[in-house]
Amino acid sequence: MTGSAKAAEYRPRIVVIGGGTGLSVMLRGLKEKPVDITAIVTVADDGGSSGRLRSELSMVPPGDIRNVLTALADTEPLLGKMLEYRFKRGRGLAGHSLGNLILAAMQEITGDFVTGVRELSRVLAVRGRVLPASGTAIVLRAEMEDGTVVVGESKIPLAGGKIRRVSIEPADVAPLPDALEAIRMSDAILIGPGSLYTSILPNLLVPGITKAIAESDALKIFICNVMTQPGETDNYTVSDHLDAVKEHVGQDLFDYVIVNNGEIPEQVQSKYAEKGAKAVHLDLDEVTRKGYKVIADRLVLFRTYLRHDARKLSQHIYQLVESWMFKKR
Repeated sequence: MTGSAKAAEYRPRIVVIGGGTGLSVMLRGLKEKPVDITAIVTVADDGGSSGRLRSELSMVPPGDIRNVLTALADTEPLLGKMLEYRFKRGRGLAGHSLGNLILAAMQEITGDFVTGVRELSRVLAVRGRVLPASGTAIVLRAEMEDGTVVVGESKIPLAGGKIRRVSIEPADVAPLPDALEAIRMSDAILIGPGSLYTSILPNLLVPGITKAIAESDALKIFICNVMTQPGETDNYTVSDHLDAVKEHVGQDLFDYVIVNNGEIPEQVQSKYAEKGAKAVHLDLDEVTRKGYKVIADRLVLFRTYLRHDARKLSQHIYQLVESWMFKKR
């Protein structure tokens, strides 16, 4: 095989770090591109079905892992709905997601959560790898501006205060070696979208994760949320998001920031305002002054909720990665 043929076959290695619905939406678009995806997912969830399984079975909370597996799986729509199905009745069963229960079963069958995820990925024909940031569940703590401390990922957005800083326990939790290796071998690293303090930062606070990102010569991109999140990022601008990351990890990590600059219909804004959310303002001058390059486009779709336009977002990501790799050759 010629060198040019090998080059044509090469698939850029992209590591995506985060958690929550926003990450899953993006991955549904990105998996359609000719790229090799590794998703590194938060293990701080302590609410709902994930929290119950975490407590009762001493396992890594499976909810965010399940969402990402479903997003990357090459499955029939009915199977995806089945994995997401949440039981409404049954003593001890109500509230549980079937996908979470399957992951719990896979841990029992294989003897290890990470192995269970890998085997389920094979069954679901997942396009890429899905890894927890750590093989151990972590507890998230938030220090609020008034000095109070809120313990628990699910409780932090409900506290109603302004977050000064989040931290994890145990602080010296071991990162998953496969996650560090994926970062080291990557061509591009994407962080976000997702809840800033409860989905994104918990990954970056796992010892070794940020160091591996900083030392990598990969392209580093921050995908900013479309809307602020009540109890986490009230009134935050794009630069506020970036500042929060820098304050927690101690350095600038990103080369590019991808943001939405499309108009959001007034009726949609009103619907979100009722819950205390509004569009994240792009303070372009401040973001560029801090040294970030900005890709801004209309990147939203509205159905029941506002979501990133996965197709357009993935196209911007792929073009950036291709251009970055071309310059490195």
